[in-house]
Amino acid sequence: MKLTKRLLMSVVALGIAGAVSGTALAADTIAIITPSHSNPFFKAEADGAAAKAKELGYATMVLVHDDDANKQNELFDSAIAAGVKAIILDNAGADASVAAVQKAKDKGIPSFLIDREITTTGVAVSQIVSNNYQGAQLGAEEFVKLMGEKGNYAELLGKESDTNAGIRSQGYHDVIDQYSDMKLVAKQTANWSQTEAYTVMESILQAHPDIKGVISGNDTMAMGAYAALEAAGRKDVIVVGFDGSNDVRDSIKKGGIKATVLQPAYQQAQNAVEQADKFIKTGSTGLEEKQLMDCILINADNAEKLETFALKQ
Repeated sequence: MKLTKRLLMSVVALGIAGAVSGTALAADTIAIITPSHSNPFFKAEADGAAAKAKELGYATMVLVHDDDANKQNELFDSAIAAGVKAIILDNAGADASVAAVQKAKDKGIPSFLIDREITTTGVAVSQIVSNNYQGAQLGAEEFVKLMGEKGNYAELLGKESDTNAGIRSQGYHDVIDQYSDMKLVAKQTANWSQTEAYTVMESILQAHPDIKGVISGNDTMAMGAYAALEAAGRKDVIVVGFDGSNDVRDSIKKGGIKATVLQPAYQQAQNAVEQADKFIKTGSTGLEEKQLMDCILINADNAEKLETFALKQ
């Protein structure tokens, strides 16, 4: 069945940032809903899911919610109206997303979550996330080592509504706080944003010119922080990120940012589509709802093997 004019008009009217590929919509389409593709992590998720869906014979409806729960709700309405067979979701809020996922379930459309959990179980079929706590501990151990186990440092936090922000921060501190000579002098959110991180880092530098290190909740903020440090002539400050982006990989190879933690975004998304396919065909994934994927430390030793949130073999 071809995409109807009515659905196309509704997609345009909602201002959906995305695309519909393939000719079938109601019969064999999977919706892929993520935050903005301007962040390469989320683009990697969408690309990974779309590639696997195509490989398995599905059309795709690729949509972007921009971390806006209301927009996400509208996208779910569109996906439900289109009669998609499953939804792959990196959600717009742990609490705020439960109702949308439940709404799809009530219509017989299963959701498969990646990257971020929601606060309720039994609503999504799968919640496939990075082991953020394990990854944060890896990053923190490397950060402490790079800092020589001492010095003033700052922490950049992600969005408060995102459970990953809190989990990563806890993982950092469960390691770093064991070292009495490591002094946290500033802890501030930059909402996962590179631009905001730049501004926040400028303010932190003014208040704490003797700062020695910055540990960041994601690579995007790490890039913003490093740019501010570079502009201030402080390339000596140690910066560690989290995600495993190509941008940070390139910075590591140039001796800028010192390390990051790879969370396998591309593989998570592909796993979600594979599980969706199995569920569509059999009514079960054969797996637990909550699934953790371990993270990998990336530094100068292995940065050259990193490509689009995956390690090359």
